[in-house]
Amino acid sequence: MINTVQLNEQAPARGRVLVLIDGSRMSYAALEAAADIAGKRGADILGVFVEELNLVRSAGYGFSREVGSVSGISRPFDTGILEQRMRRLADHARAALAGAAKQRGGKAALSIARGRVIDEVLAIAGPDDLLVLGRTGWSSPAGARLGSTARGLIRQSPGQVLLWCEQKLPYQNRVVVFLNDHDEANHRAALAAAEISRNSHLPVTIILGADHEPSADRLDAIRHDLDVLGAGTRLRVMSDTNPLTVARVLREECASQLVVSRGCALFNEPGAEQLLAASSLPVTVTP
Repeated sequence: MINTVQLNEQAPARGRVLVLIDGSRMSYAALEAAADIAGKRGADILGVFVEELNLVRSAGYGFSREVGSVSGISRPFDTGILEQRMRRLADHARAALAGAAKQRGGKAALSIARGRVIDEVLAIAGPDDLLVLGRTGWSSPAGARLGSTARGLIRQSPGQVLLWCEQKLPYQNRVVVFLNDHDEANHRAALAAAEISRNSHLPVTIILGADHEPSADRLDAIRHDLDVLGAGTRLRVMSDTNPLTVARVLREECASQLVVSRGCALFNEPGAEQLLAASSLPVTVTP
């Protein structure tokens, strides 16, 4: 059963799977992925539908126009038409969420709010929640770049964020996880990789970025995480984290999924976000 709730209500549930649904094809692909994960976790799934406030405001101006994405025809940007369109998209989101939850036997609810998407999502996302996003929304061509909403949420969400990519790879080989200099962040990334590895039945490669030989304490912490990840796990050390080098390593590892800590040096490299978009891999970003 799908219930509609307001985003500003305090949700007592923890460890939910949240999925942002905006009516785009990619968001519905993310919904299917979120439902699969929720089913395997035995977690509740919360669909989040946000009516973009700036869009509503812009429709109120008499001079506003919109151009059809297919026809290219310019027409008045009417508030009434926009309201109808958003209600229709919310109804579609509710039906899709109900169908995905029914197939997997989970509980689901749909949250609807009007505001700035990033603000409204952050208002309900908790540190134990997994937030699932399509890589792009309506405004970005697939594979070209990360959408602005995705860029904001992977950096600000308190919990894990999964950037979903629906492209089927010619191989299903390894889960690749990048570590940083913070042991607790590394451990959270390793745990996320372990869950993905169990669910997908894939071994894991850990990439350790290091400008110098790691300390004994750090190596001990990494060995502990290797034990958590299980047999078949291997470790690679690379001092160069520029996106071109990382792309080469991902190809060499035949990576089918990527796990990156938010504090990883990779995120500070110019072009890192373009790498995440162009890699055509599901990417889990951990705190």
